[in-house]
Amino acid sequence: MFSKLITLTLLSGVVRSASLPNVPGAVFGPSPSPFELEVGPGFIANVYDRVLHARAPIPIDGLSPADTDGPELSDFNKVRDFWLHEYDWNRTQQSINEKFKQFTTTVESPQSNYSHPVPLHFVHHQSPRTDAFPLLFIHGWPGSFLEVEHIIDRLTNPPNSSLPAFHVVAPSIPGFGFSPAPQYAGYGPLEAAHSFNSLMAQLNYTKYLINGGDFGGVILRYQANAYPENVVSALSNFWVTRPNATDYARFAANTTTPDETRYLSAMNSFVTESSGYRFVQQTQPLSLAYSLADSPLGFALWIWALIRHSLDPTTAVGSSFSAQEIITWSMMYTIQGPYGGLRFYKENRREGSFEGFGFGTLPYVSQPVAISEFPHDILFDLPLDWAQRDGNVQARYVHTHGGHFAAYEVPELLAQDLWTWFGSLLQNVA
Repeated sequence: MFSKLITLTLLSGVVRSASLPNVPGAVFGPSPSPFELEVGPGFIANVYDRVLHARAPIPIDGLSPADTDGPELSDFNKVRDFWLHEYDWNRTQQSINEKFKQFTTTVESPQSNYSHPVPLHFVHHQSPRTDAFPLLFIHGWPGSFLEVEHIIDRLTNPPNSSLPAFHVVAPSIPGFGFSPAPQYAGYGPLEAAHSFNSLMAQLNYTKYLINGGDFGGVILRYQANAYPENVVSALSNFWVTRPNATDYARFAANTTTPDETRYLSAMNSFVTESSGYRFVQQTQPLSLAYSLADSPLGFALWIWALIRHSLDPTTAVGSSFSAQEIITWSMMYTIQGPYGGLRFYKENRREGSFEGFGFGTLPYVSQPVAISEFPHDILFDLPLDWAQRDGNVQARYVHTHGGHFAAYEVPELLAQDLWTWFGSLLQNVA
């Protein structure tokens, strides 16, 4: 009894002290409370001033293609000019509050090695259907809970009763969006998995499904492995299998299948040509944070460098991803400061999901799993038998268009996969 009292007292103290930088009204109590975003106007004015005085690098000629070194100067000018002359944070903030039912809470996870209470921000949309099943949606980098925007209504209110409906919970990973960054080292994807399971328990969802891409695809594997009694199934749109020595030997000998060849080629291309940001973030995140925290425009271009190559130019979203979206997505980090999101990469490396420039090994998932693949994602064409090395992968959905942010870019395709996979599975769940 005495130890419980100490725990409650400590939790109460931490809850009161938990805060979200530049959002003075954010309160993280011991249970879910409604939340509306209201960023301090002084901070928004400061951001504008920093954008106004942003300095562009001097370009050089002869690059082929022109964006080999990063986003072109034209991108810098487009985003800066829109930010200064058209972007309206108050209108954006109002839109976020109108679109999403947001909450804050604090969770503790006794199973975790991270012993500190964790303040969380999350979106929670319940379906009107009595047969709806809980679905945890986990975002990634450089996205946020905003990734669920275009798909959430389809999932809570499907177009007909033959399709499964879901109660959708979309948390912000601590350090992303409006979940405050961890104040202690040691909070990585495994700890996020513990936190999100505790969140689902707080919401009285003892059994649930998971969907995630990018870091969401990493966290869901830790979570399913750690909580087989709670996680019924998962659909991942970023299931990474690390090739073994035999795979590489066959690749070198030109004896791999077409799918194997494309997957290995995509992985090699990403690791050798596009992983610079990741290596810096997983080794020296604070060094980077000093610069990016001080330059909102610099941070927006930093994440745009990755986003632009992860979109499908043939889709409506991919072909017209706007300066409005670039700025708003970047503000999901800039508001509290980008260090927590950057540093999450270092914690992933510590826990083994990253190794050097390459990918590491993730826990095995015994529950039934499906994977969705989109051709403009970082990786594509993972063979089903390779995916099955790391889990009970029973289905693979391969699409002809779409990219890394499937829920945001091609929600109709990802929703169909979720309906198909979970619909057949839930028929056998009591």
